Amino acid sequence: MGLNPSHIVQVAVPVLDIDRARAFYRDVLGLTHLFDAPPSLSFFQCGQTRLMLGPREGAEPVAGPILYYNVPDAGAAQADLVAAGAPLVQPAHLIARVAGKDIHLAICRDSEGNMVGLMSETPTV
Repeated sequence: MGLNPSHIVQVAVPVLDIDRARAFYRDVLGLTHLFDAPPSLSFFQCGQTRLMLGPREGAEPVAGPILYYNVPDAGAAQADLVAAGAPLVQPAHLIARVAGKDIHLAICRDSEGNMVGLMSETPTV
């Protein structure tokens, strides 16, 4: 087979309230809002990846993939999200030392109950 994807182009994020989710991804995470498409889709840019917020069926959170966002400092990013009201799932902590780098991870929930990973890589001291 000749399949060999180079990167993820778009990720769909299920939401219950498009207005609330748009505000979270734009105002709290700080992603660039690209456009809205009727009746209930909203698109954002994160590096090479586009996020599509769209309706989710039912009111219960759906277990799905966790998006891990690269941030300069996982602890500081966690503090910002918690201050904005995002529930903390897992506090920032060292998960690995790889190739001279410390990898830290924190996990919060977005406005719709989806998990949001905040990952930073810094030189090992």
